Amino acid sequence: MRSILEESMLETRSMPPENRPRLPRIPLIKRNRAVVWALNPMLVTYLEASRDLCETDSMLFGATLAVCRIIGAKLPMARRATQQGSAIPAWRKRIEDRIAKARALIGRLTSFRSGNNRPRVLRTVRMAFAGTNISLSQPDITQKLTERIDDLKQKIAAWGKRILRFSESSRRFNQNRL
Repeated sequence: MRSILEESMLETRSMPPENRPRLPRIPLIKRNRAVVWALNPMLVTYLEASRDLCETDSMLFGATLAVCRIIGAKLPMARRATQQGSAIPAWRKRIEDRIAKARALIGRLTSFRSGNNRPRVLRTVRMAFAGTNISLSQPDITQKLTERIDDLKQKIAAWGKRILRFSESSRRFNQNRL
C-alpha cells in the first residue's frame, strides 16, 4: 500500500494540474473507507514535509489516485489536456439526439406504411404506438401512421427552431460584444 502511495505521489508531483486524469466517484462502502483510513496515517508524514500549497495539492491528488488504484476503480487513460472540450452545449446534443431518433422512427414508420413487415420494423412500429389503444390490425392504421409521422415531423421542426433561436441569439450576442 505504501509503495502504491509513493508511486502515485511521485507520478503526480511532476504532472501539471491540467494533465491529471479525472478521478471517478467511489462509493463509501466499508472496504473503501478502510483503505482511506489505512492511508491517512501514512499521508501525514508526507504532508508535514511539504513546502507550499502546490506540493500539498499534488500529494493529496497522488493519495486519492493511490486509493483509486488500490480499490480497483477505473481511471480514464486519456489526459484532460489532450481531450478537446466540446463547444456544443449538452442540451443541444440531447436535442440533436432526439431529432436523430425521431428521423429514424419516421423512416421505419414510412417503410411499414409502404409494406415492409420485417420483425424489426414491426417492433419499432409497436413501440411507436405503445401506450395507445392502436393495434396494427386496425383498418385505419395507415391514417394513424400518417398522423404519427406528421406529429414527429412537427416535433423535429420545433426542436430545430429551438436550436436555431439559440444559434441566432448567440451570434447576435457575439457580434454585439465585438
